[in-house]
Amino acid sequence: MLFGDVDFSALILPDSAQALRAEVRAFLAGELASARIMPHLGHAQFDREFSRRIGSRGWIGMTWPKRYGGRERSYLERFVVTEEMLAVSAPCAAHWFGDRQCGPSLLRYGSEAQKARFLPAIARGESPFALGMSEPNSGSDLASVRTRADKVEGGWRVSGQKVWTSWAHVAEHFFCLCRTCADAGDRHLGLSQLIVDLRAPGVTIRPIRFMSGAHHFNEVFLDNVFVPDDMVLGEIGAGWRQVTSELALERSGPERFMTTFPLFVELVRRLGASTERRARQAIGQLSARMYALRRMSLAIAFEFSRALSDSAMRDLGTEASLVKDLGTFFERDITEAARLLVDVEPCPDAGDTFERYLAECIYTTPVGTIRGGTTQVLRTIIARKLTGAAAA
Repeated sequence: MLFGDVDFSALILPDSAQALRAEVRAFLAGELASARIMPHLGHAQFDREFSRRIGSRGWIGMTWPKRYGGRERSYLERFVVTEEMLAVSAPCAAHWFGDRQCGPSLLRYGSEAQKARFLPAIARGESPFALGMSEPNSGSDLASVRTRADKVEGGWRVSGQKVWTSWAHVAEHFFCLCRTCADAGDRHLGLSQLIVDLRAPGVTIRPIRFMSGAHHFNEVFLDNVFVPDDMVLGEIGAGWRQVTSELALERSGPERFMTTFPLFVELVRRLGASTERRARQAIGQLSARMYALRRMSLAIAFEFSRALSDSAMRDLGTEASLVKDLGTFFERDITEAARLLVDVEPCPDAGDTFERYLAECIYTTPVGTIRGGTTQVLRTIIARKLTGAAAA
């Protein structure tokens, strides 16, 4: 049963989290008032200086040990910071992947040298990471990756291609999932993760642009790129187990249902005290769905907070998949409601905030169906859990 033994008491956050929320909200209000940041919806923005500013406040790597630059705070406090950043579409891309996935993976699987090198820099907002998972012609079948790493003296030679790699053109490193031994019948075996320097010889990065011309996604070509042995993450051959353990962190957070939230806020403002039945019904339904998604996401964060260590975390991958799947359609439906309820011509360069947000959400809507796993894959994961529960 999904969420069958998950504690939902975190719906009421502790005082420490509420105090932190007020602190973050005041900081972001100052950033907006001074025009140091300009919100753009549909995808995060890459702003190294903003990441450094919030890193200096201890809001990156919050749950990590202090010896690695963290603050040893709870996942609920991290949840609050993430919510506030998403509520104003703050430009978090320069630290997003390092904070959410790469850092926790380094803590769990990395060598002591890797932790000492990367974690404090990520926590300061000074070491942008990307994720090298998806490949052409693989669809959502992550186990079918064909990027290869061949053993050579002192390291590995990597050749292959990654696609949909967010911010690879400005990141410094990425986690590359690759095949380190031949497929012997079980495609989940023989996969490994390497930490690849995106500025190394043999790396070529080409943009995949949105209709507006904006650049976020990339193709990454690896042509005989050398990766030293000390940049292997975890164990050779354990890549599938490692990469799937990251997915609960990627799929369960508020970023899976709050990307279009600022548009929802502007929609409510635009409609005002509208008495039109269709408008009131749409806002009511979306608000109820938001409440349910937030409660599920908070429950997962609470379970993470109760774990004594990262290695003691429960496997909540299926629950996280449900949050991500429902969140994808929730975000899409906010955009659709805004388009149908307000008669405007959306324009990315509009001076009106609602019109600009609507345009940005329309042309980036397909991103939600790709990032973190497609709908088909997520629902397969969910169905397997439900089928197993029914059989038991």
